[in-house]
Amino acid sequence: MSHSTPVLPSLLLLDPLIQAWLLEDIGRGASHNTRVVCVFCAERVCRVDCERGRGCRPDCQIAARVFQLLDAKTQFTAKVAEGQWCERGEVMAQIAGALDTLLTGERVALNLAMRLSGIATMTSKYVAQIADLPTQLVDTRKTTPGLRILEKYATQVGGAVNHRMGLDDGVMIKDNHIAAAGGITAAVTQIRARIPYPLTIEVETETMAQVTEALTAGADIDHAG
Repeated sequence: MSHSTPVLPSLLLLDPLIQAWLLEDIGRGASHNTRVVCVFCAERVCRVDCERGRGCRPDCQIAARVFQLLDAKTQFTAKVAEGQWCERGEVMAQIAGALDTLLTGERVALNLAMRLSGIATMTSKYVAQIADLPTQLVDTRKTTPGLRILEKYATQVGGAVNHRMGLDDGVMIKDNHIAAAGGITAAVTQIRARIPYPLTIEVETETMAQVTEALTAGADIDHAG
């Protein structure tokens, strides 16, 4: 099966999030030891290594943006292509810039890189398991608050397909909706009359009888619960 191409979220969405994460980590300013060290050292080049076992890496643009928001003159060079597997100790990126910028942004950048790489790696393992089947792996909204757009980006890098980003992206009728409406047919009929085009209706089913009813009622997608 073909998979969607990973698309990095717009900087209009990313920048406010990264700025908030930097503020959370920096507090009222750079650490005291950073202030002292940077008096004697203004420019440095560092590298980011793959610290653990073999893994799949999302695009380093996210980590790069952390440093660029601190200092636009920072140079970030990715050494590994998006989604490429890295071996332990392999250089993933090289960063050149003011030492205070590198030390101030390193923890946020590394936290993001490690988490997103972990998600991409685990996703790619699941995708490999179903590679010979006529199916696709789809993600969910069970994400870390504040990190949804990046975690869903990481699942794309791993080979999965994004499902709803939010409740308003589509209609998923689940068991509680079915019970409240009085059945699948009633739920689909009532919702179809109220939703705008082109929203689709997906029904979460548990039995073949429910699958048949959902399709007969005009559901667009059947989802095995």
